[in-house]
Amino acid sequence: MLKWVCAAALAVAANGQALAAPEQRASPLLEPRDLFSLQVAADPRISPDGSRIVYVRRSGDIMTDRMRPSLWLIDTRTGRQLPIAAGPGAHSQPLWSPDGTRLAYISTAEGGAPQLYVRWMESGEAVRITGLPDSPSSLAWSPDGRWIAYSMFVPDEGMKLGKPAAKPEGATWGEPLEIHTAVTYRADGEGYLKPGYSHIFLVPAEGGAPRQLTFGAVNDQGPLSWSADGRTLYFSGNRSPEWEREPVDTEVHALDIASGAVTALTDRDGPDASPAASPDGRQIAYVGFDDEKLGYQNSILYVMNRDGSGRRALTADLDRRVDSPVWADDGRSVYVSYDDEGTTKIARVSLDGSLRTVADGLSGGSLDRPYTGGAFSVADNGALAVTSGSATRPADIALVSGGEKRQLTRLNAALLDHKRLGEVIEIPTTAFDNRPIDAWLTLPPGHSDGQRHPLILEIHGGPFAAYGPHFATDNQLYAAAGYAVLSVNPRGSTSYGADFANQIHHAYPGRDYDDLMAAVDAAIAQGYADPDRLFVTGGSGGGVLTAWIIGQTDRFKAAATQKPVIDWASFILTSDGSNYYSPYWFAKLPWEDPQAYWNRSPLSLVGNVKTPTLVVVGSEDYRTPVSEAEQYYTALHLVGVPTALVKVPGASHGGIAARPSQSGAKASAILAWFDRYKDGAPASSEAAAQ
Repeated sequence: MLKWVCAAALAVAANGQALAAPEQRASPLLEPRDLFSLQVAADPRISPDGSRIVYVRRSGDIMTDRMRPSLWLIDTRTGRQLPIAAGPGAHSQPLWSPDGTRLAYISTAEGGAPQLYVRWMESGEAVRITGLPDSPSSLAWSPDGRWIAYSMFVPDEGMKLGKPAAKPEGATWGEPLEIHTAVTYRADGEGYLKPGYSHIFLVPAEGGAPRQLTFGAVNDQGPLSWSADGRTLYFSGNRSPEWEREPVDTEVHALDIASGAVTALTDRDGPDASPAASPDGRQIAYVGFDDEKLGYQNSILYVMNRDGSGRRALTADLDRRVDSPVWADDGRSVYVSYDDEGTTKIARVSLDGSLRTVADGLSGGSLDRPYTGGAFSVADNGALAVTSGSATRPADIALVSGGEKRQLTRLNAALLDHKRLGEVIEIPTTAFDNRPIDAWLTLPPGHSDGQRHPLILEIHGGPFAAYGPHFATDNQLYAAAGYAVLSVNPRGSTSYGADFANQIHHAYPGRDYDDLMAAVDAAIAQGYADPDRLFVTGGSGGGVLTAWIIGQTDRFKAAATQKPVIDWASFILTSDGSNYYSPYWFAKLPWEDPQAYWNRSPLSLVGNVKTPTLVVVGSEDYRTPVSEAEQYYTALHLVGVPTALVKVPGASHGGIAARPSQSGAKASAILAWFDRYKDGAPASSEAAAQ
């Protein structure tokens, strides 16, 4: 019987009831309803004098089914914290004024479009500075504190075709035609895009009329950085007439505030981004690389003179991607973040290229899966505010000063201190070519030595991304249900150098399959996994590999492929990144070499599949579009494989776990599917699909 099953329905099958109501007795194990009680810290901003940190605190709201952001202030000496913007609405993007007396931020406190607010810290009063039709972003204070620059979307009329008939007064007609001309006409998380461009604006910090500084049919975006004399803004963008077909190529530009003149300071084929002017205004730090059309390329830290001359690389020998350059107050070094073997670190890079790691153990804002990530800021005295977590705790705020790291918040103590969570251990793994492969195993709570468990191989997306020993609700929910969960960084993963990542260049999926199987074999050989109860799942790139794996082997009892790519040719022509994926992940366009696309498409192997497979996708996924999942679901039915299609209503690709109810229901649906096959297949494939 053909049907698709909503996530909530399968969650009922998993738990015997719908998601538990808040008043029910709490379990000592993590449950889907606990996702509403989780909190996570993000975007820490330390004051110039290092005495205070403001950060974004995302908290679950069971009435709106969202993680609502608010702003909290921490005294770095005492650790005392208090809310400063936590009322109705969403509050984010905090930024201290240069003298530390005011705080700019974005808020929807008054409803409507997000607006720019400024809070006077001494009085505690906050004032709305703008009344804009769209959300401002990339805030940047002028050095004298008089102005705030930002970027914002500016609508454009777009193409007009034909002359619609005049509508009679009082008539109810259909919506006007939508006419799209952009290469990227829809975007994940945004939907179908309205015509227009992002430009840079300036507004008085005490309120007043904003002034648009850049114009034209190009996108001028942040981050923004002011020159020391307050006369110039630096930004990155592609102002070429061919910018729509050059997704990676950007330059650092200088914008003269008085005249509006824009001058390109870099000119190579490749991205130059995140410009940051030095405290004395003489130099600009930025990140970028010479584009070689590879699937993965390390961003390198550069510095140049303020006129664009004297460019030189500082981290070319690091063999890691660096991001978020921030100058030290003395102008002699630059702080950057980078991922290294599944963890995020902060380094201080001197102008002679010497590098010293000053903080590690950062954690990002992702809750459902254990991705690398993290954020930081730097005070004038060199103290760092960072987001820091662990395998059993989401990101908190920590202060790094004088070589010591001190945790300032424990946002989830009230919940997680009373939960039995799965321990996360490292599983040493060696690939077929003797490369070491990092893998971590989340064990069920109460695991005993020598005890074997059903194993879920949970594969990361990207594919150019990385897992690490970080908190993940999916893994902990699976572990609470009695499964061990294996997280692996196969070849293609980031944080191990460019060569390791590019082992899958124009060859994905490929030998990354062997790395994943080696990790499964290691978990079995080390006595943790039951070889007769193996399961596999993953999202995005992990969904690709899930579908690829079950086309190669029958060793897994059941599978759940989440938001996969099934046919690379159809994906290239329907994804929101079509201008990037084809030139960087393939040698030719689909119609120039269709066999190359088909050879790497999981759909080409569907005739081999015997594994009962759940297919999961967000209903508004524009990255790996819904049609990819639907193709695979239909193909599985046509070859007689037990399957069901789970759609997450209203969810984008990146937001498939954004709503706590849906995140918990999705994990429960996958567990329900696996539980069906854990101890043998149901009586018939018909029963499996019901």
